[in-house]
Amino acid sequence: MKRVDAMNQAGFISSFIESYFIALGVLLGGAIIGGIAAFLTGQPALTAIARLSSSLWIWAIVAAIGGTFDPIYEFEKGIFDGQTKDIIKQILLILSALGGAQTGALLIEWFTQEFISS
Repeated sequence: MKRVDAMNQAGFISSFIESYFIALGVLLGGAIIGGIAAFLTGQPALTAIARLSSSLWIWAIVAAIGGTFDPIYEFEKGIFDGQTKDIIKQILLILSALGGAQTGALLIEWFTQEFISS
């Protein structure tokens, strides 16, 4: 039984780290690729990158947590079946995705030297 718990814990830790970096990658990648497209169309690239990062923020979080109804199902299971461990795991995964998106927005803000409003 202890071996199964250790395997589940290792799976959660890897999901926690993946969630952070997926949100970070979606935000940085989407904004920079969008900036390249803006440059190719004659628009100011850094302004487009800053604008895109503020609009991609929520999508980075959605992509990081799976983009499906699995987190909602986990909340439901935690509330109705009394499994608070699952609720805490989902909250931590969402916070990890929020941290990745916030880190990406901060890096873009530093890179573009423009204020990003939320």
